[in-house]
Amino acid sequence: MNGVFSEHFTIGGAVNSSTVLGSRELIVKHFGSLTAENEMKPMVIHPRMGSWIPYGADEIANLAREHGMGMRGHTLVWHQQTPGWFFSSMGAQASPEVLLERLEDHFTRMQDRYGDVVYAWDVVNEAISDAPGEFLRPSPYLEILGEDYIEEAFRLAKRIMPDAKLYYNDYSVLDPAKQDKIYTLLSGLLEKGVPIDGIGFQGHWNIYFPDSRTLERGIQRFAALGLDVQITELDVSVYRHEDRATRLKEPTPEILELQADRYREIFQTLVNNSQYVSNVTFWGVADDKTWLDNFPVSGRKNWPLLFAEDHSPKPAYYAVVEAAGGNP
Repeated sequence: MNGVFSEHFTIGGAVNSSTVLGSRELIVKHFGSLTAENEMKPMVIHPRMGSWIPYGADEIANLAREHGMGMRGHTLVWHQQTPGWFFSSMGAQASPEVLLERLEDHFTRMQDRYGDVVYAWDVVNEAISDAPGEFLRPSPYLEILGEDYIEEAFRLAKRIMPDAKLYYNDYSVLDPAKQDKIYTLLSGLLEKGVPIDGIGFQGHWNIYFPDSRTLERGIQRFAALGLDVQITELDVSVYRHEDRATRLKEPTPEILELQADRYREIFQTLVNNSQYVSNVTFWGVADDKTWLDNFPVSGRKNWPLLFAEDHSPKPAYYAVVEAAGGNP
């Protein structure tokens, strides 16, 4: 699949140690870049002060090295999956100086170990608030470092990872109110000369959303700032986000066709705007292992990817390949 889109953008997949073991053939055949689903997040790789557990991340990075794939580093600064010790010192809240020292150490360790294979980093993840009237999401980073913490993170990343592309990554980027906030954040940082190369649209969408016009307008709005656009966490749920029903035991042919139609429209739009888009990464490899099996309803099976639980291609796979003008 990656080769079909080679004239437009690279195709990536988010993987973990389990999928590397159970889906290796599928990964190598179809994907040109990898993202560690959790293994590079601070809580996993650096859970306690002085404790460094890189083995899962190493496994993914070595697979990428072995097959000439690039990696997207995910993620450096996030309000979730960051251990509490990052933000505390001597039984109290850490000072700005201590937190920045810890970030510098973390960034440096990640660069030293993975800088040869990671071509892009999600430097700051999900910093914008969903709440009306609130701009930045409350977080320990905001509390300790203030509103400049995003700028500090990007400047630090540029100093330590000078050759990597640096991205701001978020969900619901196509929601008008949130998009306006993200645009305000990024345009303001760019005006100050903050080194941001691109924006990641997480792309946790569904069989009813988005339409081509909404997606195209979002891409072009951020591209007009001079930012590269990447779709960083793509999946297409068979449920609307607000739907909490558990009625489906398997996807019906009608649902699979709706999903194929949505994927086709998404990829036709991406191809038509490929001068602004450099990578599309699926958040998973196949339907046997997907985070949507436990979100937003725990234990509810979802089938959001291009390959079925047995790794066979779904109608959505053929729709995506056809959108590139290729042959399955």
